[in-house]
Amino acid sequence: MIPRYSRPEMVAIWSPETKFRIWFEIEAHATTALANLGVVPKEAAEIVWKKGSEATFDVERIDAIEREVKHDVIAFLTHLSEIVGPEARFVHQGMTSSDVLDTCLNVQLVRATDILLADIDALLAALRRRAFEYKLTPTIGRSHGIHAEPVTFGLKLAQAYAEFERNRERLVAARREIATCAISGAVGTFANIDPSVETYVAEKLGLEVEPVSTQVIPRDRHAAYFSTLAVIASSIERLATEIRHLQRSEVYEAEEYFSEGQKGSSAMPHKRNPVLTENLTGLARVVRGYAVPALENVALWHERDISHSSVERVIGPDATVTLDFALARLANVIDKLVVYPANMQANLDKLGGLVHSQRVLLALTQKGVSREDAYRLVQRNAMPVWRGEGDFLTLLKNDKDVRAALSEAEIEENFDLGYHLKHVDTIFGRVFGSTEA
Repeated sequence: MIPRYSRPEMVAIWSPETKFRIWFEIEAHATTALANLGVVPKEAAEIVWKKGSEATFDVERIDAIEREVKHDVIAFLTHLSEIVGPEARFVHQGMTSSDVLDTCLNVQLVRATDILLADIDALLAALRRRAFEYKLTPTIGRSHGIHAEPVTFGLKLAQAYAEFERNRERLVAARREIATCAISGAVGTFANIDPSVETYVAEKLGLEVEPVSTQVIPRDRHAAYFSTLAVIASSIERLATEIRHLQRSEVYEAEEYFSEGQKGSSAMPHKRNPVLTENLTGLARVVRGYAVPALENVALWHERDISHSSVERVIGPDATVTLDFALARLANVIDKLVVYPANMQANLDKLGGLVHSQRVLLALTQKGVSREDAYRLVQRNAMPVWRGEGDFLTLLKNDKDVRAALSEAEIEENFDLGYHLKHVDTIFGRVFGSTEA
């Protein structure tokens, strides 16, 4: 997590000040619940809330205490007692450190997820707008990087929209899975704290209770969460890679917006490089890299060890902050993407009509030619075009074997570009629920 790839709202979730404020809220809610049960005096719970709510927790002081006691939660509780006074002895009754740490982490992940969901919504809005803008703009579809058959640029963006809509659903599910609370004591048995305290704290924090928490919330939840972030990162890279290819000089069908005064190279003044999407490709790799340690965190010893702790102190902030930045950057790229329909058409025409080869193949089979013979006839006329020896339509018209099955007019019918676009509305209806913007 470095400033270059960070946005303030997400960074704030992971600040020490935010963390200690959440720790306090967990402890204070638990103390109130214990007061409601008669375990601690209600007056003490009220004082804890009043003095803690008014306080600004001193991060440097907590760090100084931790350097001595070598325990972060004890350091915080010691500082809290300095603020609250004698009533602080009723805080943390029957709780263990993981009750605070795990519940806090999940609160932070839930808040981070809400930002990520808003990021995806912004990206979806940009993709939808641009998809309808270029809904019927023909371009060449490529398989293996080679010209295949015509599509539209709008369909390319509609595909990305559908993918990120699925990612949004995955993220909603991941949020639901991670939004749990554990206030269950040393090994999760509630031996020294009533389960109703956990229920109370969970409700106050907008979480669900963890059914079985041992001493920690099970890390399969976190593995699923960070795996979801990794999938979203892969989708970012997929779209970024598409844009990078389209911006290549030999293709040049679309490019990132190049602002006035921007410079592309320290050596070559003519350069306009796809630096934003290249950056997104790299950031996607970073986010994906955090999925593996999250998966490895699942297998803890017995009721708990802390091998997961150091991992999560890194991947929690870094994965969410990086993905937040990447999603916002991608939305901006799509919103300002410069598209060149004339270049798309020129590339469509580049292979002299070969993109219509399948239609000719099927037309021949409809006239009684075997598929094998039809393929041979079409291919023998296609190969010279690859070598720059004529155009496909003329060669087919001059092939006596082809003409034995198809008239000139029938051959020409198979070179209609609109034929390939006739179901665009059907696809848009499926993706967007409408054929109109």
